[in-house]
Amino acid sequence: MRLFYILALLAISIAPSNAAQIALIIDDIGYRHTDEAVLSLPSAVTLSVLPHTPLSNKLAKAAHAKGHEIMLHLPMQALNGKALGLGGLTNKMSEAQIRSSVLAAIASVPFAKGANNHMGSLLTQLDDPMLWVMETLKQKQLYFIDSMTTKFTKAGDKADLLGVPLLRRQLFLDNDVSATALEKQFNLMISQAHAQGSLVAIAHPYPETIHFLKTNLARLKAEGIELVPTSRLLPIELAHEKGANPTVRQK
Repeated sequence: MRLFYILALLAISIAPSNAAQIALIIDDIGYRHTDEAVLSLPSAVTLSVLPHTPLSNKLAKAAHAKGHEIMLHLPMQALNGKALGLGGLTNKMSEAQIRSSVLAAIASVPFAKGANNHMGSLLTQLDDPMLWVMETLKQKQLYFIDSMTTKFTKAGDKADLLGVPLLRRQLFLDNDVSATALEKQFNLMISQAHAQGSLVAIAHPYPETIHFLKTNLARLKAEGIELVPTSRLLPIELAHEKGANPTVRQK
């Protein structure tokens, strides 16, 4: 599978340059009725929904109907021991328990095309649990976005081993929801997207964030940036978009 990624990235590098692209993921969705405000955002925004929550099924279906790409926001054990909620994965679980829990979580979020970790600063450091997670995602043909809650994450290693499409979060938009901080991060998102060609950003369904995005997302087009569903930034999608048809060789 590694050969595929090398060829895909090579095809991207030699293709004519297009507008920079940003994938914006709103996660932590599912518990609060105020989360429904995400449905007012442009359909190119990806929505990542927590499993087994009061609104997970309803919101995922409504968002899909409006054209949003849906992801599963999969709870994973954090170093701070914070409660995970239903469907959380911990280092005390067996292989069978982790696989079963991931499958149940996927089933609770209709139309999910990918997954990203909710918290996970402990679990994503562990080889076996991340291997089991990735094997289950591959079984269901889901991609994975590493939220990068620890620099010691093993998610990328295990995804690469199995050929699970993976991207990494490069920017958090709203660690601070003050207007000044949101503007600063939004401008940083734009500059990094131009510098890199593409960028994966994560934000949350805070009222301040939703208001800011509704007001400012239109600026991206004026800046020469395309807002795209997250799957559009996966290596296979970029290669196809650039006109490449790389050979896939399974490991």
